[in-house]
Amino acid sequence: MKTRVTQLLGIRFPVIQGGLAYLAYSDLAAAVSNAGGLGQITAMTLPSPEHLREEIRRVKVLTDKPFGVNFAIGQHGRPYEEMLEVALEEKVQVISITGGNPKPLIDRMKNHPVKKLVLVAAVRQAQKAEELGADAVMVVGHEGGGHLGRDDTGTIVLTRKVVRSVSIPVIASGGIADGYGLMAALALGAEGVEMGTRFIATKECVHAHEKYKRAIVEGSESDTVVIKRSLGAPGRALATSLTTRILDLEKQGVGYEGLKELISGETNRKYIYLGDEEAGFGWAGQAIGLIDDIPTVQELFERIEKETKEVLEKWLKNL
Repeated sequence: MKTRVTQLLGIRFPVIQGGLAYLAYSDLAAAVSNAGGLGQITAMTLPSPEHLREEIRRVKVLTDKPFGVNFAIGQHGRPYEEMLEVALEEKVQVISITGGNPKPLIDRMKNHPVKKLVLVAAVRQAQKAEELGADAVMVVGHEGGGHLGRDDTGTIVLTRKVVRSVSIPVIASGGIADGYGLMAALALGAEGVEMGTRFIATKECVHAHEKYKRAIVEGSESDTVVIKRSLGAPGRALATSLTTRILDLEKQGVGYEGLKELISGETNRKYIYLGDEEAGFGWAGQAIGLIDDIPTVQELFERIEKETKEVLEKWLKNL
């Protein structure tokens, strides 16, 4: 499958693995790239720049295919400058930016051949990313897992609006977990997809606790909730006893001080690493309603490719 996204990133299939805080490390990134997509390492939940360097070098041992590094600059409250320098020094082919203002990072990368992707949740954000020099935008709709835009606009409408508003390639994200979702995105004018939740429920996502993976497989699209809306930073997570507590506190108007311990990275890790749903939470999108198993990444890509061919054959048959 050839699109501007596959040509831009040097990949065989237009599927990008999401940043996945605390989970997207070398094993998963290399597996996705080897399968034909674009794997990514998450930078800002690593302990130090040297840990990032180690992860990048490990991916290079595991694959000779392109891969990226994701910078979630808005949620973790840490300086990213040294991390970015490591990624540039190691000649990473792709850098994606999620959350916060991408301008300082894009400005720093202007004299480097690295491809720049920016995650957006609104038309104006996409237009601004293009003005700043992004090579492509990833558009996340309200169905997505993790942090979302403040508007409750779904992936179908938002993707189409952004495609009509920018000239650079658009990558659809949110509620996509299979080849049917990929073909739907292409029909809207997108030229690839980003998937996050689907890649958590794979064998190569080795950091994710089995209980987290099973909750994704066994849950339905109604088993997620949006937390942190009262803080202006909404994010979609699995519905657990802890997220119920968070939502109750938000209704009480406790503000950031009343929520900070419950929404911290440490609390997130208690669930995704240890499976403790009483003390932690895990991000997940509505795509859990489409996920029924825990395959290898290679098996997942083979299935996606088969599904895209099925859709295309059906379209051609009905013309």
